[in-house]
Amino acid sequence: MNIETLNNNAESVMRCGTQDSTGLNDFQKLPNQHGTAIPKVGIERFRVPLSFIHENGEHMTHDGVASMFCYLAGSKTGVNMSRFVGILQEEVSGKVIDKNFFKDILNRYRMELRDYDHEDPIKQTSIKLRFNYPLKQKSLKSENWGWQYYQVELEGTCDQFGNILMHLTTHFEYSSTCPCSLSMAKQYEKDFRDGNTDEGSGIASAHSQRSLCICKITYNLENNISIEELINLLRIALPTETQPMVKRLDEQAFAILNADNPMFVEHASRRLSHVLNLEEKILDWEASVEHFESLHSHNAVAYIRKQ
Repeated sequence: MNIETLNNNAESVMRCGTQDSTGLNDFQKLPNQHGTAIPKVGIERFRVPLSFIHENGEHMTHDGVASMFCYLAGSKTGVNMSRFVGILQEEVSGKVIDKNFFKDILNRYRMELRDYDHEDPIKQTSIKLRFNYPLKQKSLKSENWGWQYYQVELEGTCDQFGNILMHLTTHFEYSSTCPCSLSMAKQYEKDFRDGNTDEGSGIASAHSQRSLCICKITYNLENNISIEELINLLRIALPTETQPMVKRLDEQAFAILNADNPMFVEHASRRLSHVLNLEEKILDWEASVEHFESLHSHNAVAYIRKQ
């Protein structure tokens, strides 16, 4: 590239036919010459505090990260990114995250991300919030309790007709005892008692491991499902949730609970299917379960979705 070309580019940058209210050049509002629409354009990794009213009535604020997008027509050069941020900060200020929040912000994006008032509303807008959601969890037997944290994603998408579809994803940690290992341990203990073997001490332990379920559900905003509701469904399907606070009494109860619910990843995924399919407000769902094996160097994993 020669000096003359550089000068020509510099001059073209200064030749903008559109200015903002302060008189500065506004290239974002220039017509796009290529005619290619972009399904999603916007911002990710915007940090923002999020306020929730938990089902027990507690009002809590959590650190959040927002991703905001809109459809960009082929005739448009760009979207005003600062409007995403400005609208979000207005909507979270002094308000809680609920279904009204998603209604208000997604419809504001549809109207206020337009360049001019005479234009049609934006075809599609979306926002995804990521945060850790703490809930008090009572110990199994003792009168203790601890904070259980859930990694959550809450996403809303508004279409050209104003319909809003929601997606809720949460990470749920639980314990899984291998059925095969449990059976072999009990078989050995019986053989030792019956005098059929003198190997070991007569006590064998089934291998168990911390396990992770990542569950995503889809629902209509008008049939809202809370984070607590989804977690309660997961607790029904996978009752061996890890414990934030235990005494010896709770630890023994947890051992009994695990022995009552031995499961491969195949069992865990089917238990999820049975419980989630019964909830009529859930339009669609998908889940993964991963057992971080204590016996093997590899993990066991299953993926399942509504059929």
